[in-house]
Amino acid sequence: MDKMRLEGKNCLITGAARGMGAAVAEHYAEQGASVCVADINLEGCEEVVKRITDKGGKAIAIQLNVTDREQMQAAVQSTVETFGSLNVMVNNAGINKPLMFLDITEENWHQIMDVNALGCLIGMQEAAKQMINQGKENGPYKIINVGSILSRQAFDDVVPYSCSKHAVLAMINGGAKALVDHNITVNGYGPGVVRTELWEQLDKDLVSIGKFDKQGQSMDQLAEKMILMKRYSYPEDVVGTASFLASQESDYMTGQLLMIDGGMIMQ
Repeated sequence: MDKMRLEGKNCLITGAARGMGAAVAEHYAEQGASVCVADINLEGCEEVVKRITDKGGKAIAIQLNVTDREQMQAAVQSTVETFGSLNVMVNNAGINKPLMFLDITEENWHQIMDVNALGCLIGMQEAAKQMINQGKENGPYKIINVGSILSRQAFDDVVPYSCSKHAVLAMINGGAKALVDHNITVNGYGPGVVRTELWEQLDKDLVSIGKFDKQGQSMDQLAEKMILMKRYSYPEDVVGTASFLASQESDYMTGQLLMIDGGMIMQ
């Protein structure tokens, strides 16, 4: 694999202050990309940027609430003003708060759907507008949405999250059809059980609603009972696929969601 496969690519990654988003941002920079690290947690973004620039990479930090269109427009503009263009958009920002089905509230529904689904839509739209303005002859451009195993199934304790990730898959399919004439591909990747801060909080929440008896049990049981490879994953297991989707190696590919789940979902 070419270690500089992303050289010359200018990328905006949402939800990149920690976890998978941070890992993808650092991996992109290691492969030659210039990266806008965007998240509502600005301090976390700045820490990621420092790790990148300390290694000689190029990156900027932007505070971003993905549900705010003006902030998304500003993040796109900052990327373009700093690096010259936008070639790759990764819609990674996401949240989860488990509740059993009969306990789901309107607040829980809207909070999750707004960040995970509406935020993804806004990111796709604003990135695509910039890419179209740059001219299709300068593409192909890449929009990459982060789905989940729950883009293809649902669990009873995370129904709003499952709905939001089904929506991400719909936007991959619909966006690919809408943007193909502008030389923009739309794809995504679907992680399974990933050991990040998000999952560690989810694990605590699952204990609090009585789904599991103790912390750590959710990941261990899922690994044993549902993951073919018998282990949960880490962000490092995801970054290679994220890099492939940003590179020229995936130019003849659009409308696809690649599963990175150790064999949980086979379809």
